[in-house]
Amino acid sequence: MGERFLQGRTALVTGATSGIGLAIAQALAAAGARVAVNGLGSHEQIEAAVASVCQAGAPDATFLGADLADAAAVETMMQALGDWGPADVVVNCAGVQHTAPIGEMPAATWDKLIAINLSAAFHTMRLALPGMVGRGFGRVVNIASVHGLVASVNKSPYVASKFGLVGLSKVAALEVAGAGSRDSGGVTVNCVCPGWVETPLIEPQIAARAGAGDRDAGIRALLSEKQPSGRMSLPGDIAATVLFLCRREAHNITGTAIPVDGGWTSQ
Repeated sequence: MGERFLQGRTALVTGATSGIGLAIAQALAAAGARVAVNGLGSHEQIEAAVASVCQAGAPDATFLGADLADAAAVETMMQALGDWGPADVVVNCAGVQHTAPIGEMPAATWDKLIAINLSAAFHTMRLALPGMVGRGFGRVVNIASVHGLVASVNKSPYVASKFGLVGLSKVAALEVAGAGSRDSGGVTVNCVCPGWVETPLIEPQIAARAGAGDRDAGIRALLSEKQPSGRMSLPGDIAATVLFLCRREAHNITGTAIPVDGGWTSQ
């Protein structure tokens, strides 16, 4: 799967300045796509992310800033993307989390998580899918979570947004299922639902369980609570799943929510 099968295609990846999103942007670049990066970070972090996407093989890369909680800002971003190149691949990876019992969850936090985790994806899809249908090829991959398939306590807005993202993706997949052809690649909409992924964001949780500084023991303890494999995924593993869904041969894989979770959701 090393060939540049996305040569001539343009991709947008939100949440792509670090972690899973950056790994996805780099994978799409290696497959030949021009990649627009959206995400948070300092000027230096953003420059480094765009440079790494170019180094991975993108013929061109750019940064498109937008506050994803603001529908108007998302529209402006999508207009800029359209001016740069038609959106052939859209990966909605940006997401935020806040944990608290429902009775203690601030209303503003609920609104923010729903806006970024769910509504932003609706707006990118609303604006990108008609063009994909017209061209007979398009890929939307929404990075949901195991929490789009099962729940956990103290995560009401996150779980609600991710369940909503899975449902939204199924609706969109049905609406565009007949577009294009096997030869053109069609238009598909899917979710990838990661379990534990080894990123800097979870290091505090590992450390809290790492007795006597034993990081491996901390990982085992953390995963024993949910993930039967006992192994974390790497960001590149999630990126590889996304990349496969972008292949022409994946034209009939649509409306799915693919868990990459070490058996978490099989329990």
